[in-house]
Amino acid sequence: MAKKVVNTKKKSRVKIKLPIARIFMRAEFNNSIITLTNLEGKVLAWSSAGKIGFKGSKKSTPFAAQKATEEIIDKLKEYETSTVHLEVWGAGMGRDAFLRAMQATDFQVETIKDVTGFPFGGVTARKRRRV
Repeated sequence: MAKKVVNTKKKSRVKIKLPIARIFMRAEFNNSIITLTNLEGKVLAWSSAGKIGFKGSKKSTPFAAQKATEEIIDKLKEYETSTVHLEVWGAGMGRDAFLRAMQATDFQVETIKDVTGFPFGGVTARKRRRV
């Protein structure tokens, strides 16, 4: 009985250089999710307070959002990024911590955009009561 020898060769990962990146921050009341994309919108990395290890109500703290931002900053350094565009969504507590952490880095922040949705028109009023 002959053994079959399979040649397993690991693919070497190509290092991507990304001079300009776009970062989306979703500041919810229960968690903070940060996504790193290229300009076309392809996701390259993501981080959240829950992914780092915070649980329960600690996920919604500004400190947790700051730690998630630091993880994304490390990824940006791997991609040799110099310029970032920021898009922030939501009204959670991690929003300001994210912006402060990004401003404190040596990356050039090109734009900061608030893409939080807002209600317009409102809810339709109830019908008038007929007695």
